[in-house]
Amino acid sequence: MTDEQRIRDLVRRVVYRTVGRAEPPAAAAAPASRLVTERDVQEVPFGGTLPVARGALVTPLARQAALERRVRLDAAAAAPPATGACDDEPEVAAVERTVAVGADHAGVALKTELSELLRSLGFRVVDCGTGSSDPVDYPDIALAVAQLVAGGRAGRGILIDGAGVGSCMAANKVPGVRAAACHNEATAVNSREHNHANVLTLGAGMIDSDKARRIVTTWLETPAAGGRHQRRVDKITDIERRYAKPLRGPR
Repeated sequence: MTDEQRIRDLVRRVVYRTVGRAEPPAAAAAPASRLVTERDVQEVPFGGTLPVARGALVTPLARQAALERRVRLDAAAAAPPATGACDDEPEVAAVERTVAVGADHAGVALKTELSELLRSLGFRVVDCGTGSSDPVDYPDIALAVAQLVAGGRAGRGILIDGAGVGSCMAANKVPGVRAAACHNEATAVNSREHNHANVLTLGAGMIDSDKARRIVTTWLETPAAGGRHQRRVDKITDIERRYAKPLRGPR
């Protein structure tokens, strides 16, 4: 096995654990064409298109690299899937239009309103709770949303608690997530353009619903910038890799 094959195998194992899927036996390991890595995206010119096989597993770092380099992951451009290909994986384009939302008891009302806004804008909403005003712990909700984003099952995530700070801290503990607590449209633009944020956190006790709607719309419409911003975001990713501990089995 070459070094590249060993690296791909390691990435495959980590990704399967991250997204909560049972790891297939070694003999049934997915071929390289079924695993899209960050390196695959980096080899595509900025703003280009990368054909992705239906059912292919796109790693979190590959998905982030695609967003940052404005590379389109195009399932339609790939060859038809072979017989027996997985049909339960979401289409790449559908994932990019999927937003995972979550809130604790302080943000549940605003979550409902913003979910309606997202649907009106053409996004698919995955609701990670909570659904009532009964007290819950915001780190649990933040983890659920962050895992969907990092695992490539949602293109973006939105979290709401009382101040928007605690959920931001919790979400940022998940490798592959860049959460930003925004309190106005200017910070929403900055978090996307400069920092390539993929999770937005809001404080229901800090802003009214009208402002929240403007922040969300602005955040979703603002693309990530390249150039010096990409270089700085790459450094953030390098720090994450340096300190991230290997994933372990259930404790």
